[in-house]
Amino acid sequence: MSQTAQAPSSGEVPAHAPLLFSPFDLNGKIAAPNRFFKSAMSEVMAKQGEHLPTPEHYRVYGRWAAGGTGTLVTGNVMIDRNALGEPGNVVLEDDRHLDRFTAWTSAVHKTKPLTRFWMQLNHPGKQSPKFLTPNPVAPSAVPLAKELEASFAPPRALEPDEIQGLVQRFATSAGLAKRAGFDGVQIHGAHGYLISQFLSPHHNRRDDQWGRSAENRRRFVMDVYRAVRAAVGAHFPVGIKMNSADFQKGGFGGEEAYDLITALSDEGIDLIEISGGNYESPAMTGAKQSTSDREAYFLDFAAEARNRTNAALAVTGGFRSGAAMEAALASGATDFVGIARALTLEPELPKKVAADPEYRCDVGRPTTGIRALDLMFMIAITHYETQIRRMGKGKDPAPNMSAWRTVADNVLALGRAAFKKRRA
Repeated sequence: MSQTAQAPSSGEVPAHAPLLFSPFDLNGKIAAPNRFFKSAMSEVMAKQGEHLPTPEHYRVYGRWAAGGTGTLVTGNVMIDRNALGEPGNVVLEDDRHLDRFTAWTSAVHKTKPLTRFWMQLNHPGKQSPKFLTPNPVAPSAVPLAKELEASFAPPRALEPDEIQGLVQRFATSAGLAKRAGFDGVQIHGAHGYLISQFLSPHHNRRDDQWGRSAENRRRFVMDVYRAVRAAVGAHFPVGIKMNSADFQKGGFGGEEAYDLITALSDEGIDLIEISGGNYESPAMTGAKQSTSDREAYFLDFAAEARNRTNAALAVTGGFRSGAAMEAALASGATDFVGIARALTLEPELPKKVAADPEYRCDVGRPTTGIRALDLMFMIAITHYETQIRRMGKGKDPAPNMSAWRTVADNVLALGRAAFKKRRA
């Protein structure tokens, strides 16, 4: 399907990246000033017990806005304080502290009024560490992989009324995000969290209306989308982050993924961000790629998805160079380039790309040299969380920081929790 992207032009567009720096709109709703799309990353900066955005959150997102990224998506904001993905998650479940969220959006919009700031909404399901959630829930009582059983408790299957309650929680949080001044909401349907669990034949073995068939497995996410849309209205942007595939035997992918895109598009979804994998099989970090320097991991899937939807598309995973970003847009497969880790190392990345046709940000693979320690502290993730915390304190990122500094930073920031497995 084809679409026309239009928005008022602003600023000088460099000749070597005319698409990257062009505005994008869809039905008068998205209004992004350029095609740089900061994908969600867990900041892990909320205070324990509060789970609210802090001045550190305001400072980081203000800096990304100043750096020129046109669309910013928060780290996964949880819809239930009793179901956290990690310590330090932000939670939005009622309006008691909505002023803290309003301050967050103000920090972005005061810095760059045209920047679009979206909230990502999530529930972890069983992908919550045992020290946070000793009795997790999931579509079915299927535990995570055997090697994870020491850190993640086996879940119990959700009852039908609990499922309906979770649908409403997503809607409530979405409505509150709109009230707080966010420019859109993104439903997290990827990376092995609850919605992803419902979609997966491996994780969802229910024999009721929420399972058995592909149509039933996507019923939960469809109901979540409809409830969110009802809460925010027809003119407020709603998107989803979804897997092209789980890259797991018996998991979600293939035609089921394309059918989900079609179903959501028929309902009017505005933006679909394409990623892949889960924390049992983490393709989203590049672990499944044949070469360490391949860019745009999921672009081939997006090219076919383009034929199934009129929604805006964002592809996240592996973008490092301005040239590859521009080429991805020129291919017509995507409307936005999703960037995560690179923006933690270079928050002014869009400005660097504009100034230098050869610009490239290599994120590398930090290591302590001790594999067991790297795994314990999840260096492949926490190295970049550390950069976010540095910016939250008003410091510059330290791209060449040693993995040992990352270990020390996590111990200081998270205390005992730093020694506990946080991700599946």
